[in-house]
Amino acid sequence: MADAFENILGQPKVREFLRASVVSERVTQAYLFVGPAGSNKTLAAYALAQALLCPKGPQGPRGGMCGDCNRCDRVMRRKHPDVRYFAPEGATGYLVEQVREIVADVSLAPIQADKKIYILDRVDQLGASAANAFLKTLEEPADDVIMILLGRTRESVLPTIVSRCQVVPFRHIPASEAAGIVVQNTGAAPDQARMAIEACGGSITAAVAFLQAPGNERLSFRSRLLAALARLGQADDWDVVEMARDILKASQAPLDEVRASQEAELAENADFLAKSAIRQIEARNKRALSAKTTEYLRQTTSIVRSWLRDGMMVASGTPDLVVNADVRDTLVSLFSGADAGRLAAAAAKVDECERALAYNVSPETCIDALLFDVREVVHGSGRTD
Repeated sequence: MADAFENILGQPKVREFLRASVVSERVTQAYLFVGPAGSNKTLAAYALAQALLCPKGPQGPRGGMCGDCNRCDRVMRRKHPDVRYFAPEGATGYLVEQVREIVADVSLAPIQADKKIYILDRVDQLGASAANAFLKTLEEPADDVIMILLGRTRESVLPTIVSRCQVVPFRHIPASEAAGIVVQNTGAAPDQARMAIEACGGSITAAVAFLQAPGNERLSFRSRLLAALARLGQADDWDVVEMARDILKASQAPLDEVRASQEAELAENADFLAKSAIRQIEARNKRALSAKTTEYLRQTTSIVRSWLRDGMMVASGTPDLVVNADVRDTLVSLFSGADAGRLAAAAAKVDECERALAYNVSPETCIDALLFDVREVVHGSGRTD
């Protein structure tokens, strides 16, 4: 029978290790999940949190995912107040102040469950100063706290952090296998699965969500973005400014629904929660909204990168390797005989845009500059009439 760990796609050894740890009640208080982007580390962290917080326990029906309790549902939807997710807030990684806030939060009692789960993403960006503020908490966590740290490689994480954690390695999932997993979980065609994975920076879980978004919202956004990119060569400066504004607005349209859902949930719980608990939920909601904003911006830049990558395939005479197969004819029309080197230079502009976003440059400025840069590199200065 399926349990919380069944959805850790493409990682059978991780799935079995975590399942056995929970069932045998040999869970440690600090884990370090290491593996490449797209290897489902975040999903695994939430699955472990769900298994640990389920009130029916690991020995109950579907151990760790009873299927009919509110707590399992809230963890699975990433709405539980006692499962806290953090990502670096500084341009170069975690801020010391951010880590001190996490340490202070650890000392507070759980809001609804009997445990608190902390998920810290990209701990390879935890510098020495921030790590020093965190070490005592990691070494001697409270009995009701479990830390799950996520990083790219064991070597990229500070040794003082690694030595205090149970390391769980995640394997790289080959592209063909990743596409097959997305097909299995969505019913999408293989071409569409590959496209979604590319749009989501290689993440299988994000690709599934991309294809299953209500009303095909993410697919519609992608179509609008690709259409705008195809028009860049005929666009004047004002056209580009309007394109950037429309793209950003369409990209982040679902955030209104996220905000409304958060406000409704807070209103529902406000009557029986203490003020301190409400503040914790508000802080969690703010982090969740920020993470969703970042996710949508990354999808935007990933789609632009995949379009340029496909342009390079066409320019190199291998249009059969195009990932965005639904717009292959347009790509062939635009890039047959084009200079693949110029397209590679345009792809480097996408990297610059992502670095600017990481430094908290406004999204409006970043997307605007990206479209101008891509137009300049690929087409010259654009329409002048």
